[in-house]
Amino acid sequence: MTDLPQEPGRRQIWLRWSGTLLALVLLALLLHRQGWREIGSVLGNIPFWHLILALGLMFISRFTVALRWHVLLRAAAVPIPLRDTLRLTFGGLFASNYLPTTIGGDVFRLAGALRLKLDAAVSAASLVADRLVGMAGMAMALPFGIPALLPLQKLLFPTTATLPALAGILERIGLNSIQRRVVSFSRRIVQTLGYWLRQPHSLALALFWTWVHMLCLFTCIALFLGEMGESLSFWSIAGLWSMVYFVTLLPISVNGYGLQEIAMTLIFTQGGGISEQSSLAVALLIRLLTMIASLPGAFCLPSLLSGET
Repeated sequence: MTDLPQEPGRRQIWLRWSGTLLALVLLALLLHRQGWREIGSVLGNIPFWHLILALGLMFISRFTVALRWHVLLRAAAVPIPLRDTLRLTFGGLFASNYLPTTIGGDVFRLAGALRLKLDAAVSAASLVADRLVGMAGMAMALPFGIPALLPLQKLLFPTTATLPALAGILERIGLNSIQRRVVSFSRRIVQTLGYWLRQPHSLALALFWTWVHMLCLFTCIALFLGEMGESLSFWSIAGLWSMVYFVTLLPISVNGYGLQEIAMTLIFTQGGGISEQSSLAVALLIRLLTMIASLPGAFCLPSLLSGET
């Protein structure tokens, strides 16, 4: 059974912390260029009750993330009550957003599952499956961002002139090695999903909860952009945010700090025609709401790590 990745080595840790520091410095420079007063003015246009509504949607999205994992656990015959799944999920979310760690909330969820004496192999596999289902949901939104990708093609895709250099890099890395890793990774995915491939209805239900989570998130962004006087369709928001999501998965920043905000500002500005001030303001709001919505995990983390019921 596929295990979760172990704690990164020292080199990877230094890479992530260095990437985090660089991303935060770039974010600070971006904020300084836009001006704190201007950003504050943009944020001031949002009615307070819209902020409360967005926070409510963010809490719903956190619950649906827990429900997605719960469906996968129960489909694998793990006898866990929903209450414990919620505790583990919010504890992991709190760890991801507040604790200075490079190992992520999944490791905290796994540690809590072991404290509750759940099957270690199945719990680890369910976390991988949970991540894969979430990625699959976001991948389904990517096509809606293709029209907006055209202005970004020079940034995202190599030109003909750079192809020989790219080929040389791949040759030095070892193309055959890359191919073997891709094949090995694909096999591991199939092995990991073995429990749930035999129960497609559970995968479908988990994917449904992913879509609800995405709906809540995209609605928050649409709500904020509308109040800022920016015009962008819901489906364009879905496609552009999915790009931001996959950029944030790059293991170069702790919890995506700075990287997510810079990626959203760049992609929504260049791909969606949104002003830098509005894009940056929405990015900061999404980060703030995500952190607030994960605060209940502060009350769950001590008990689940101690194994208390």
